[in-house]
Parts: sequence; structure tokens; C-alpha cells
Amino acid sequence: MAILKLSCSFLTFIFLSLFLSSIESKDVLGDVNWWCNRTPYPEPCKHFMKHAPSRFMPKNKADFRKMAVQLALERSLNAETQTKKLGGRCRNEKEKAAWVDCLKLYESTILQLNQTIDPNNKCTDFDVQTWLSTALTNLETCQTGFTELGVSDFVLPLMSNNVSKLICNTLALNNGSIEKHTYKDGFPTWLSPGDRKLLQTGSTRPNLVVAQDGSGNYRTIQAALDVAAKRSSSGRFVIYIKRGVYRENLEIGNKLKNIMLVGDGLRYTIITGSRSVGGGFTTFNSATVAVTGDGFIARGITFRNTAGPQNHQAVALRSGSDLSVFYRCSFEGYQDTLYVHSQRQFYKECYIYGTVDFIFGNAAVVLQNCMIYARRPMDKQKNTITAQGRTDPNQNTGISIHNSRIMATSDLRPVLNSFKTYLGRPWKQYSRTVFLKTYLDNLVDPSGWLEWDGNFALNTLYYGEYRNLGPGSSTSRRVKWRGYHVIANSNEASQFTVANFIAGRSWLPATGVPFSTDL
Repeated sequence: MAILKLSCSFLTFIFLSLFLSSIESKDVLGDVNWWCNRTPYPEPCKHFMKHAPSRFMPKNKADFRKMAVQLALERSLNAETQTKKLGGRCRNEKEKAAWVDCLKLYESTILQLNQTIDPNNKCTDFDVQTWLSTALTNLETCQTGFTELGVSDFVLPLMSNNVSKLICNTLALNNGSIEKHTYKDGFPTWLSPGDRKLLQTGSTRPNLVVAQDGSGNYRTIQAALDVAAKRSSSGRFVIYIKRGVYRENLEIGNKLKNIMLVGDGLRYTIITGSRSVGGGFTTFNSATVAVTGDGFIARGITFRNTAGPQNHQAVALRSGSDLSVFYRCSFEGYQDTLYVHSQRQFYKECYIYGTVDFIFGNAAVVLQNCMIYARRPMDKQKNTITAQGRTDPNQNTGISIHNSRIMATSDLRPVLNSFKTYLGRPWKQYSRTVFLKTYLDNLVDPSGWLEWDGNFALNTLYYGEYRNLGPGSSTSRRVKWRGYHVIANSNEASQFTVANFIAGRSWLPATGVPFSTDL
């Protein structure tokens, strides 16, 4: 009996000690603090969860993920309100320009987070990871605008908040897997099969016609877009743009969904502008055409920026349109020509011209059967074809260039010995770019890839080459970075195909663009 009493007393003591310990730490299994400790940034998670109106006791990881996204949304709304108040404190036009971008980018971030948790939105984990990746990219872009205009000392610190860290937490909680989709006659059941003819048939019936000679409904593309913005439905809206050079800066915003621009061919229908960082614009706002409305399609159009290399960053096209497609289009500029900003994008049989970082951004993007031309840069410059901007290892983003050709333009070819050309350089910490079965001409430097700044990102980036061909394709003298890979395994390479990298089987068939899902 004495032994039994001692045992009972001892067990009681142990139980009470454990109980009091759990109360003191408030870090028990399933508690909010317990979940926060399993995110990349536990402290802001705990701090804001403590006061969050949406807080409840999570039963599982899915519950906590929903809480984390809701928290990021609440803090984004708060940050947007605070950012609006800072407009009057901008001291000059450059600060104002960067601040205006931030307002748009916060609005987009809130949109992405909202659709992630909308109960009426039937989305996959892959959709969620795409939208969360975009939300984080938006906030990075906001900060970049102040930095590149040299005005990061005053307004930007006032905008400092923990929203980026909270979004990083949500990315880590979501697995981002690709789910199988249902099909009917080879097309996803949730998309109209009528779209598949729009790109391949030359006789697309437009809703509106734009012609400079007055033979259409409007003389400017902007006028046609203004009409499209007033339509009652969100179905496919086709604008046919007759041949001509259209000097317009266009912004096809979040509310303008399922817009299609059809030209008379990339040699004949040209949209051109000349905004640049050298001219006082942010890179984000320098685009001749910027599109964020989902489901955008373009066919047979040239997007051009004529600012020239001396004005540095000058974007021809910026896309943050989810599930956007560009078919037989051309993108012409020098530095920062094609800004694949965010979301899922596909480019087929396109021409891209530039010098420094001329395909850049943080979308999940595949370029297939494209002609990519490096131009002659300014003296003492180097050409870099890509500058991918992934900032978080859980973002499902990167640049995949498949079955394409890397060539020199006629002005670069005679002076190839004077200018080096590289496949890419790491703009951000987790930069990710692959070249698959692509022809690399002799302009490509034997080392292949260029450092951004010393050892920055060389261990955390992912750069890969798989079965490329041509005189610039030998990997024997390539860089020796930990993050660089000569991909020998087709399974590893297939992660970056249309089917897997952008879940292309689920949405591309309805666009009518011919594409290869596999290697």
C-alpha cells in the first residue's frame, strides 16, 4: 500500500507539472502558438494572431492555413489604408511614382488573398500557391520601385510592415501540388470549348474592330478597351486591331478579364511606347502594355518600347494575368523587354529582343518554340537573357524555355567578340530558370551564367540545362555553382514542362494554342 500511495503521488506530481508547464508556455499541440512555431516567421504570426478578429482554435493544418491567409489579408488591408495616407508625404515626382505603383500592387495582393479563401471559388492547391506567390511578388515589386528610382530613404520605411512575412508563412503551409482535372473531348469541363478556335483560325469574329483609317469601330485600342470594361458579362471579348503603328500605353486591369487582342501579324500590328526608368517611370509602370486581367490572349501583335538602351529599364509588355497566352507575338526593347511579372503564362512561337535581363519577373512561365534574340548593348555592357525573381523557396515560379532558339541580331553578330551574352543571372535569392532542348548559338558565353553580385544566391538558385544543342550548348565550361544543374534525368526536366510547371493541360486546350505538354 505504501508503494501504491507513493506511485499515485508521484504520478499526480508528474501530471500537475506537465499541466502547469503547458499552461505556462501556452504552446500545446494544436494551439495557435504551436502552429506559428512551424512557420518561417513565427513571431509576427504569434503577435498578430493574438489580436486577430478571425482567430479560432485550429483543428488541423488546413484550419490554420485558412487562419494564416485571413490574417495576411487583414494586415494587407491595414497596410493599404496606411499606404494611402502616405501620398501627401511624397517629396517629389519619383516618390509619387513609386507610391502609386504600391497602391495598385496592394490592391492586387488583396485580390489574390481574397480569391484564395473565397468559399465559392473552386480552386486547387496549385491555384492557391500561384495566387499566394503573386501576392508576395506584388509587395517585392512595391519596394523595388523606390529603390530603382533612388528614393528609398523616406516614404518606403514608413510603409514597413510584416505582410510579406505573413504571406511567406501561408506559402510554407500550402503544398502547391498539381491536381488532376476532368476533361470532356480533350478540354477541361470548366472552360468553354469555343475558345480553342480563337487562336488557330484566321477568321476570328471580333466584338470590336480598331483601325486607324476609320474603317473599324474605333481608331484607338484604348477606346475599344473602355467599351469592353462596360460589358455586363465576363466572357471572351475579342478586339481585332488592324495593321498600323499604335502609339498607346495600355493598362488592361484586374476587372478586364478574358480580353483577346488579335492583330494582322507581328510585322503589321504594332503597339509602341517609350516609357523608361531613365525617363522617371518605375520599371513596373514603364510598360507599353500592362495586363493583369485574368485569361488574357494576344495573337499576331508586336509590343515595342523605343526608349533605347541609354534609358535603362524600359518594358514592352508586362503580364500579371493568370492563365495568359501569347501566340506569334513579338516583344522588342533593350533592357527589361518582357516582364513576366506573376501568375501562370504561356508564350508560343514568339520573338523576343533585348539586351540586359530582357526576360525577367516572377511568373510561372513557359516559352515554347520561341526565337530569342540578343541585341547589341551599350559599350561595356553584358547581355543577360533572363533575370528570374523568386524570393521564397515555396513560390511555384520560374522561367522555362523549351524547344526555342537563342540567337544574335544582325547588329550584334559582327561584334560578338566585344560583348558577352549569358543565359541569365540571379535577380533574387531563389532565382529559377531552365533551358530545355533549346538551340544555343555561339553568342552564349562558355560559362553560361553570370553572377548578380559576388556570391549572392549562387547556392540557393536553381539553374538547369537539359539536352540543349548548338555551338553554345556545351556544359563542359559552365559555372560550378551549387545551384547550377546539368539535368540528365528526364523526370527532373519534366518538372518544367507545360503539363507540370504551369498545369497547362487544365487550361491551355481551351485557348486553341498548339502546345507540347511533355519534353
